[in-house]
Amino acid sequence: MISHRDPNLPLILAPAGNKAGFLAALAAGAEAVYCGLKQLSARREAKNFTFEELAGLTDLAHSRGSRVFVTINTLIKPDELNQAGKMLDDLNRRIHPDALIIQDPAVIELARQTGFSGELHLSTLANCGFGAALSLISRIRGVTRVVLPRELNIDEIKQLADACPENIGLEVFVHGALCYGVSGRCYWSSFLGGKSGLRGRCVQPCRRLYRQESDSKRYFSCQDLSLDVLVKVLLSVPSIKGWKIEGRKKGPHYVYYTVRAYKMLRDHPQDPLARKEALTLLSLALGRTGTHYGFLSQRPSNPIQVEGQTGSGLLLGKVSQGGDQSYLDLKQDLLAGDVLRIGYEDESGHATLKIGRNIITGSRFFLPSSGQSKTQQGAPVFLIDRREPDLTEKITRLEQQLKPSKNREWPSSPFKALLPRVRINRLPSIDQKVGRLIPSHDRNREEIGVWLSEKTELTGLSKSNIWWWLSPIIWPAEEAQYQSLLKQLLQKGSRHFVLNAPWQIALFRNPQRLTLWAGPFCNLSNPLSIQQLKSYGFSGAIVSPELGQEDYLSLPRQSPLPLGIVLSGLWPLCLARILSDRLKADRPFQSPKGEMAWAVRRDSNYWVYPNWEINLTAYRKELEQAGYQRFVRLRETVPRSVKIKERPGTWNWKIGLP
Repeated sequence: MISHRDPNLPLILAPAGNKAGFLAALAAGAEAVYCGLKQLSARREAKNFTFEELAGLTDLAHSRGSRVFVTINTLIKPDELNQAGKMLDDLNRRIHPDALIIQDPAVIELARQTGFSGELHLSTLANCGFGAALSLISRIRGVTRVVLPRELNIDEIKQLADACPENIGLEVFVHGALCYGVSGRCYWSSFLGGKSGLRGRCVQPCRRLYRQESDSKRYFSCQDLSLDVLVKVLLSVPSIKGWKIEGRKKGPHYVYYTVRAYKMLRDHPQDPLARKEALTLLSLALGRTGTHYGFLSQRPSNPIQVEGQTGSGLLLGKVSQGGDQSYLDLKQDLLAGDVLRIGYEDESGHATLKIGRNIITGSRFFLPSSGQSKTQQGAPVFLIDRREPDLTEKITRLEQQLKPSKNREWPSSPFKALLPRVRINRLPSIDQKVGRLIPSHDRNREEIGVWLSEKTELTGLSKSNIWWWLSPIIWPAEEAQYQSLLKQLLQKGSRHFVLNAPWQIALFRNPQRLTLWAGPFCNLSNPLSIQQLKSYGFSGAIVSPELGQEDYLSLPRQSPLPLGIVLSGLWPLCLARILSDRLKADRPFQSPKGEMAWAVRRDSNYWVYPNWEINLTAYRKELEQAGYQRFVRLRETVPRSVKIKERPGTWNWKIGLP
């Protein structure tokens, strides 16, 4: 089936983590497929593709009128710039994808250097969530689309659409897993275990059980987003060019069913029979329980249901015990090739099981025993993947149309990244203490940083030497308020600001007259990303706190801007827009491994903090010698019920960032 889409309708963008998923997307009629290569993809746990696999699949997709978007949406380390550039060069010469989905600003420069001919789409990890940002992005060569945060409601989406320049399209998520933390603002997995979500290695600590006081609940585990029939509202917003389905780690069954469902909802928005069939398909897609989340501003729904099941898959029932054997009373058929998950990944007895033969409804299915922990009575059993004969046949027919790759002997790219010119200008190091309140007096030899907030009292302020820190997240409704606060500060003589998203520089009319530094939430990790921000008008940059020793020490001698680093202080595990109504803010909670943390409301977001600090103080001299100029010390008010623990706070310094 070759796709012939009305160009005025948004395309359905399907996920593919392996060949079967890619072919399932085509079989369902997806107009675009997004996927990753084996490296530099934000879903490293998906199987992803080799160049040879992707070349044939892309040719097949193009022959059927479907587009292919390749994700290179991870944070890139200094020693990976050549690898990333070679990948772009090879993609351009061998595969010809229609677009790249990117997070790191360095990829914009690498695309220019390699002559990449496709589009550039800013990932939701790039955190572009307010109108002025779109105006700046529209002037960046090659960038044609912005993937919006999942947390936005329809009114906010429309507000951004009204501010959207004609050369930029918007893309919204309509279905799939929800992260608790705002994309690009979650460091939980990295902070606790060195596996960064910004590098595609998240181990999903938000899905685990946490204890607060006497209750142990999944306080941060979200249901799946499912806009289902509400997507009809999006059809009235012409700036929206794509409906995105999350799920590169899901199987072909999920891909096929969700794509078919949303095509029906898009193409027949007024047809009640089509709507009914689409909802049936989504109920069988093997995802988690669905939620509309905050899409309807007048009827928002908290996606955290601590009493419900939060594992993906269709719940088949619960384990029973008969003597020494565990079994499941089947209430629906199982097919050969089905994959079951028994229990939750963080609980005793968890296992996955592939079914070898068809088993009919009403049967008692005995679970095989293993040498691992015994399956617990009452453990839930989920159907997480299915290979029904009809879909398998469709995938097989498409696979037979794949042509052998002609590029098997293609020589690897000789590309070498052109790095920016570096001016080494060693200056005395400066300490900057950053807090929430305006201090009553200044300390000698120490800069003062203050988080700018809707609660900041600016009346009578005369301190022009304060460095004002902007929030890592600015939602559409907050843009006007920030504009007003900044106007007042500029009138009072303030000239020093730290911006925690690259696009926040669009809030300033004359950035060249100010001292604007990129903050640590900009997630800068290589000289080309810093060069890109210099071209926007930044004066300096505070690098990502996730890096390891080798990366930190190499950056200053490659950077075109003066650099700073977070030397010590409380760094959030994540920022989120929601909090479970069962979790108390400003009170400690405990992870399964005994780590303590707490959540606090800051304006419209929740900041989740661990009860120990980053502390690279022991390496200060080494960092100074490497060329760092500004050393940031973050200070937060700690609730009385929380005790800060003395423990090493080196994060990834010793282990590096894998």
